[in-house]
Amino acid sequence: MITGEIWTQLSSAVTGLVLAWVMLEQYFPYQLRGYLQKYSQKLTSYVYPYIQVTFHEFTSERLMRSEAFSAIQSYLGSNSTKNAKRLKADVVKNNEPLVLTMDDYEEVTDVFDGVKVWWSSSKTVPKTQSISFYPAADERRHYRLTFHKSNRDVITKKYIEHVLKEGKAIAVKNRQRKLFTNNPSESWYGWKSTKWSHVVFEHPATFDTLAMETKKKEEIKKDLTKFSKGKDYYAKIGKAWKRGYLLYGPPGTGKSTMISAMANLLDYDIYDLELTTVKDNSELRKLLIETTGKSIIVIEDIDCSLDLTGQRKKAKEKDDDDQSDKEKDPVSKKKKEAEEERKSGSKVTLSGLLNFIDGLWSACGGERIIVFTTNYVDKLDPALIRRGRMDKHIELSYCCFEAFKVLAKNYLELESHEMFGKIEEMLGETKMTPADVAENLMPRSDEEDEDDCLKRLIEGLETAKEEARKKTEEEAASKAEKADKEGGEKSSQVAVENGETSAKEAKENGAIAGG
Repeated sequence: MITGEIWTQLSSAVTGLVLAWVMLEQYFPYQLRGYLQKYSQKLTSYVYPYIQVTFHEFTSERLMRSEAFSAIQSYLGSNSTKNAKRLKADVVKNNEPLVLTMDDYEEVTDVFDGVKVWWSSSKTVPKTQSISFYPAADERRHYRLTFHKSNRDVITKKYIEHVLKEGKAIAVKNRQRKLFTNNPSESWYGWKSTKWSHVVFEHPATFDTLAMETKKKEEIKKDLTKFSKGKDYYAKIGKAWKRGYLLYGPPGTGKSTMISAMANLLDYDIYDLELTTVKDNSELRKLLIETTGKSIIVIEDIDCSLDLTGQRKKAKEKDDDDQSDKEKDPVSKKKKEAEEERKSGSKVTLSGLLNFIDGLWSACGGERIIVFTTNYVDKLDPALIRRGRMDKHIELSYCCFEAFKVLAKNYLELESHEMFGKIEEMLGETKMTPADVAENLMPRSDEEDEDDCLKRLIEGLETAKEEARKKTEEEAASKAEKADKEGGEKSSQVAVENGETSAKEAKENGAIAGG
C-alpha cells in the first residue's frame, strides 16, 4: 500500500509538472521565458561541472553545410562502430566496405591524452508542421561535445583541432568523387533544393590512355601536380589558389577526355557549368560560392554557350532605339521589354564571367581549376583567355603516329605491327581525329582480329584523304569562279564608266562647235 501511494504521488507530481510546462509554453511571455531559461542555466552551472559545445549541420544565413560538422561525422564514423548500438550505413565506393556513422540520438565516448569526452548526435524538428511539397523548415542535425570543465584548455586548443584534422583526412580517403551540373535558378528554393545536382563520377580515362604525345602529357601532369601541392606557394605570392586551362582544337580531339583524366589524376570533383541556364552575373557568383575545393569547374564549348562578345553591340542597338521607344505607349513598351527579357535568356556578361574566373569572387575557396573548351579559339574575346585567366593553353589536334600507338595499345594491345609503317605515312598526309581513329580500331565483332581493324583504319585514312583532295579542288574552283565573276563585274563597270566619259566629252565638243 505504501508503494502504491508513492507511485500515485509521483505520477501526480509528474502530471503537475507537465501541466505547468504546457501553461508556461502557452501563456508565459516569450521575453520572460528567455530570462527564466538564462538564469536557470546559470544556477545549474554551479552544480553541473560539465561544458557542452554544439556543432550544427548548417551555419550562416545561407544555410551552407558546415565543414566542421562533416569532419566530425567522418571522425566519429570510425569510433562509433566500436561503441554505438545504432549506426547508419552507406556505400561510398564500389567494391568497398560499408562506411558506418552514428545514428541520431546516439552517444559515444572518446579519450584524448587521458581526457574522456562524450559525443552525442541529435536533430531539431520544426515545431510548425505543414502538409506541403516545400516545407518552410527542415529538420536540422547537430553534434554535442561534453567534457569536464577542468579540461577546457586541452579540449578547445588541442582535441577539437585533432578531430577536425583527422575527420577531413578520413573524408578525403572515403569520399566518392562527383560530377555536378547546375540547376536552373527556379529550382534553387524549396524542400532540400540545391544549386547543384550530382551523379557519381566514374569516368575511367587516365593520362596513360590519353591519345597524345608522351612529352606533352608529362608536361601537363607535372603542371597539375605542382598546382595541387602549391597551397603555401600561392599564399606566399599573394595569388588565389586556382589555375585556368584552355583546351582548344577540332571536335573529336579529346577535350572532354582530357578533363576526365585531369580529375582522375588529382582526385578532384567536376562541376560542369551550363551558362545558358544562368540568368545573370549574380547567379553566377552564387554558383561559384557553392562549389568546393579540390574541384574542376568546366565550361565546355564556351564559344557556343553565350554570345559574350556580341552583347555590347546589342546594348548599343538598344540605346539607338530608346528615342523611338519613348514615343510609344508606356504599357506597350513594358510588355515589349518583358517579352525581350524572356526571350533573351541568360544575361551573363563578359565582365561578369571575367570576375568569376579572375576577380574578387574567384578567391572564395581554394584549390580550384577552371577549364574552358572550344572548337574555335579565334572566336573568343582575347580578354577572356589571356594569361592569368587561362594560364595554360593546350591545343588538342588531329591524331599523330605517337597518339595512334597509344590507341593501338588500348584497343588492340599492340605495340608493333607490320602495318604500322603504312599507317604512320598516311597519318602524316591525312587529318583524322583520335575519335575517328579509335572508332576504326575498335573490334565490331568477336570474329574480327587486329589485322581487320588496322585494314579498316587504312581504308578510312584513304577515304579521308580522297575527301580532303576533292574538297580542296572544289574550294579552288569556287575561288576561281568567284574571281572570274568579280573580274567580269569590274570590267563591265569600267566599260560603263568609259562610255559615260566619252558621251560627256562628245557633248562638250558639240557645245563648243555650236558656239
